[in-house]
Amino acid sequence: MNAVTAIDTGGGHAPAPDALCAIATATQVEIAALGDPDAAFAAEWDALARHVAEPDAFAERWFAEASRHLAPPDMRLLRVRRGGQMIGLMPIVPATRYGRIPLRHVENWAHYHRFLGAPLLRQGHEVAAWTAILSALDATRDAGALLHVSGLVEHGPVHRALVDAAQALGRPCDTVHRIERAMLATDLSPDAYYAATVRKKKRKELGRLRSRLLEQGVVETRRLTPGDSLPDWIDAFLALERAGWKGAAGSALACTPETRAFFRDVVTGAHRAGKLDMIRIDLDGAAIAMLVNLLAPPGAFSFKTAFDERLSRFSPGVLLQIDNLQLLARGDIAWMDSCAVENHPMINSLWGERRAIVRVSVPLAGARRRALFTAARALEQGAAALRALRASRPVPTVESDA
Repeated sequence: MNAVTAIDTGGGHAPAPDALCAIATATQVEIAALGDPDAAFAAEWDALARHVAEPDAFAERWFAEASRHLAPPDMRLLRVRRGGQMIGLMPIVPATRYGRIPLRHVENWAHYHRFLGAPLLRQGHEVAAWTAILSALDATRDAGALLHVSGLVEHGPVHRALVDAAQALGRPCDTVHRIERAMLATDLSPDAYYAATVRKKKRKELGRLRSRLLEQGVVETRRLTPGDSLPDWIDAFLALERAGWKGAAGSALACTPETRAFFRDVVTGAHRAGKLDMIRIDLDGAAIAMLVNLLAPPGAFSFKTAFDERLSRFSPGVLLQIDNLQLLARGDIAWMDSCAVENHPMINSLWGERRAIVRVSVPLAGARRRALFTAARALEQGAAALRALRASRPVPTVESDA
């Protein structure tokens, strides 16, 4: 494990000599580089994930280790212990701009392929962990004016605990952005959920598309089994995604060495941890649609999907999502986060529930920090009000002489 270091927000100051901040007699926070977790720290991390307040595959060790391919050099890890037990873990990075505002602060680190940003917090210790994190950043010279946290499940145990911790410290926890994305949450069987959620007319149309696809050759839906070659499935997914519009745009995972290695390590790590589910539709033995799910019972996350765009007239990606409903039959999965953009037309038509994801900001201690936070929020709210005003104005019409 790398030596513990002080957080450095890029302000050019020398690191503080002692990065171990005593928050209370029994609670300590370490601010350290990720490095290669030694056996003891890896065991602590995995134990924390087993007793986490909120299931989050993106905060587990195997995902974090894979994410090192994408990590900036100044990323640090906050490790919170209480009474010798790990109760919190969160990657952070320094930032010099808050939106368009030049303002030094600290953010949780959540890259483009990480669809939640919450820390891992031990169940029953959520408020204590957040209090320790805020107090540690308060005491860190270069932490800037505020803590900005993205990717929190609104009103989930982690979000609620942050609000409570901030309130106890006499400071606000402002929601500065909010989206809703599709979610599957039900105690129904797969078939019953499909019938209850998708309109009858749409179900008939999708049935016709599946029949037309069956006319093209041998069609088979398969889930990854212990007898399958995981590297072959990974290669098939990367090739399928790169063959479509993402490849043409240069945004497919296979387009850069870093994202390709990240994806391979995520899938391999999830498989090793027993947290991987992959499903595909094959036509004459070749994959035409694939989906990667990351499991965090009782939940799951629809991580990545790809389909053969040459066969888009049969909607193989939609058909795969219907087949994927069988994941509910496992018994240990009660919900799935789509990880999709807000108002995604395809998944919104198949999944009936919604999950709100928020970004929040909390000022750090000190009069100057609070003044900077207040000014930044005023500018942020003013800009939002101006955008809303512009959006509400009617579009001018041009009269025709006809």
